[in-house]
Amino acid sequence: MVALPAEVVPLHIFEERYKTMIGGCLDSGSEFGIVWTGPDGTNAVGCAMEVTRVLDELPDGRMNILTTGTRPFRVLEEHHDLPYATAMVELLEDEPERPDKQDAAAAHEAYRTLVAQAADRELADDELAAMSAYDMAATVDFGPESKQSLLNLRSENARLRLVTRLFRAALKRLEFVGRAQVRARSNGRVRFS
Repeated sequence: MVALPAEVVPLHIFEERYKTMIGGCLDSGSEFGIVWTGPDGTNAVGCAMEVTRVLDELPDGRMNILTTGTRPFRVLEEHHDLPYATAMVELLEDEPERPDKQDAAAAHEAYRTLVAQAADRELADDELAAMSAYDMAATVDFGPESKQSLLNLRSENARLRLVTRLFRAALKRLEFVGRAQVRARSNGRVRFS
């Protein structure tokens, strides 16, 4: 899986190694990382996660938790001396740049439209203006390749341009699904009133 900063990720922890890892995070208040292993292997860039809530602790040690992405990192060196993989990482910062108001406006408008159509919810202007590309993308279920592309970018302007394209593509899919549902309800027949 790929996680993004600001994304809330529910996890069911059942493997012994991950019970140990999450137990350590809970005891020390430390973060853990999620790095996606895709078709081309394990990516070097991942997302740090904090455990924000323990939902259930079962008698056998399994647990259901909520985690939230905090910041991107790059794996510098892997370690395999514990039951779970660990790594030396570099926390990633964005390149200095001037915010592009046009990129932000386009992303916010595409996101506003997507939320209105998919969730039947109107976003307030101030709520929307405060949202970064990560904040918006964290609420939409994109495929892992798209999410990894966002995570790899070190420019907020570039992320805003990418999420605008992703939101617009999602809107087209929603429109297609809507048309297909109407067609299915009509059983392929045109109705005249």
